Amino acid sequence: MSGSHVAHALFWGLLASALVIAGIVVGSRGFRDFDPALVSYAGATVFSAFGLGYRYAMWLRRPPTRLYWRRGWEIFLAPRRLPRHLFELGRLFVDSVVAQRFIEHRSRTRWIAHWFIAWGCLLAAAVTFPLSFGWVRFESAADSQAVYRAFVFGVHVFTFPLDSWLAPLVFNVLDIAAVMVLTGLFFAFYRRGRDRGALAVQQFASDMLPLALLFAVSITGLFLTASTHLLRGLQYGFLSQLHAVTVIFTLLYLPFGKFFHIFQRPAQMGVAFYRRAGAEGEQAACIRCGEPFGSRLHVDDLKRVETALGIRYELAGGGHYQDVCPGCRRRTLALAQDTAWRDAGGHNAETRRDG
Repeated sequence: MSGSHVAHALFWGLLASALVIAGIVVGSRGFRDFDPALVSYAGATVFSAFGLGYRYAMWLRRPPTRLYWRRGWEIFLAPRRLPRHLFELGRLFVDSVVAQRFIEHRSRTRWIAHWFIAWGCLLAAAVTFPLSFGWVRFESAADSQAVYRAFVFGVHVFTFPLDSWLAPLVFNVLDIAAVMVLTGLFFAFYRRGRDRGALAVQQFASDMLPLALLFAVSITGLFLTASTHLLRGLQYGFLSQLHAVTVIFTLLYLPFGKFFHIFQRPAQMGVAFYRRAGAEGEQAACIRCGEPFGSRLHVDDLKRVETALGIRYELAGGGHYQDVCPGCRRRTLALAQDTAWRDAGGHNAETRRDG
């Protein structure tokens, strides 16, 4: 890792933190709508933004990622196909983000767990961050304590009475999100407890810790609601501090653990455009058998990545190993192994005769 790569990543990390701070200042109208009680959440978010910006920049500096990132944007923004790509992007967004279909083929249980966890977290984030940054606030109307007014960026957007159908949804949306996450966690733990393949490869830091953090955040949030509505505020101060600790720890963990794939997923939608461009373009023919075996775009890009990584696969007689189809590679390997075994057998026979 060179110093220039680190400096580049530091720049993007600091820029991400600066953008979050600027968003808080501007969105809260110079901190007039900012709740000081939520400063710890905002501070953890600023640090998390730095970590995400830093790691994302380092991820994009890797030769394979950098090449696919640039190639994906080149293909997507091609003027002749941009309208088609915009329509396709909407379809991919529905399939990959809304329906989470990219994981359904692995396991129906895994898909259900992923869908509930993903949408529970997205719903919670859509509420928590605007509230923590002072972008959204609620206050009772001046002429009636039974009527609440909602403000977004300091602008009054709607009013609702406390006895309306909307009030329970507004005030309990985080509880709804917590129940969704807990439902997904139930299916996730159920699958991990019964799937022997998952049990064989799972690790605590990368697989169980993220689930434990989500469980802690969700259950402590529900405890706060139970303390308020069912237990007359019993241990509310302790529970609020405990909930804050779990949320802050999760935010700090966000850039460094499995949660980072949340921010990688949108970039991976570009793979669909890359594959389509390769399928519709020139096909690479094997230099041994002459049969097409893949897109010329992918083969040439693979050569560039190998060169950037210092991997040399040029053939002695000219050409490149990546220009050989998988079938010919297997046959070549089998012939090489057979020759090696024959040579080893002949050498052993001569050794026995000499002995």
